[in-house]
Amino acid sequence: MKGTIRKAQLADAAHMVELSEQKRTEYEKHKPNFWRKAHDSAQKQTPYFEQQIRSDQVIARIHEQNGIMDGFVIGILVSAPAVYDPGGLSCFIDDFVVKNPSLWQSVGVLLLNEVIHESKIRGAVQSIVVCGHHDAPKQLMLASTGSSIASEWWVKTL
Repeated sequence: MKGTIRKAQLADAAHMVELSEQKRTEYEKHKPNFWRKAHDSAQKQTPYFEQQIRSDQVIARIHEQNGIMDGFVIGILVSAPAVYDPGGLSCFIDDFVVKNPSLWQSVGVLLLNEVIHESKIRGAVQSIVVCGHHDAPKQLMLASTGSSIASEWWVKTL
């Protein structure tokens, strides 16, 4: 897969939100109470992504193919709670989207490797990636890169 990875810019936020909206719609189908998509999610997420792109604690990368964004990842450098103390920062990755599931093994791997590389330079000792239980293509990609499940969240509608 030819393409380029680059730092996200403020002008990318709207396209990042478009891809994210696709993911939100898909995730909502599988667990509507937990992954419920707000009616104004795009309007809320745009300024949030812009703030993330500006932050020194964030590593935001875009993958483009022929000038069209087909994936992005946002890694946030955070300290783990003191009771865990992994020996450095954690790179927390929640917003990580590719245009279609077939791109996880190519674009997804490239984006993840780029963020992990940069986070190691900045002192991170582990990555933590959010992935829905139903998202088998993303799970396979994560497993293929050496990641493993450390925790599961069990949800019950009350």
